[in-house]
Amino acid sequence: MVSAKNAKILLPRQGLKPFLMRVSALSAKKKKRSNFFYIIAIVSIIVFGLILDQFSKFLILKKLILNESVPIIKNIFHLTLIFNRGAAFGIFKNYTNFFIFTSILTIFFIIFHLRRNKVIDRLTFSMILILTGALGNLIDRLRFGFVIDFLDFRIWPVFNLADTMITIGALLLAFSILRSSGDASCNF
Repeated sequence: MVSAKNAKILLPRQGLKPFLMRVSALSAKKKKRSNFFYIIAIVSIIVFGLILDQFSKFLILKKLILNESVPIIKNIFHLTLIFNRGAAFGIFKNYTNFFIFTSILTIFFIIFHLRRNKVIDRLTFSMILILTGALGNLIDRLRFGFVIDFLDFRIWPVFNLADTMITIGALLLAFSILRSSGDASCNF
């Protein structure tokens, strides 16, 4: 960092333009490093979420047969294998192509937002969760033609970890929008 004392020495001898160019170059290096860590953080969160989602679905497919239910806490929480051919909670069954299209559209919208924003704040984190959940369910739809659901709380339709990420992301997004009330920066 250039102190005021050093700046006085540099400016008269070399002029203002070379000085500003050096400062600009240092700033560009910092920005590149910052962008690199931003991208690494986002990719790490997405990969971790996808591994959790896909591995949990893999285990359930190996251990249960369709519509089999295993009580974890009797009458409260069960693992129940369901093939969901609709949207959240099984609504709009057999619109797989529509859901693939809307998932891809959502993913591109979120990636566009993430490229413009360079800070992982509440709004960005909510978008990352929604993106990860959308990718998890999109992988299922492309591989199988349906989404694998297995978390069954008996008072709620059966869902999966990707649905959980989408729901938490959507709630966090709504909270961020309501909380920001016109403020462009929504920090945790």
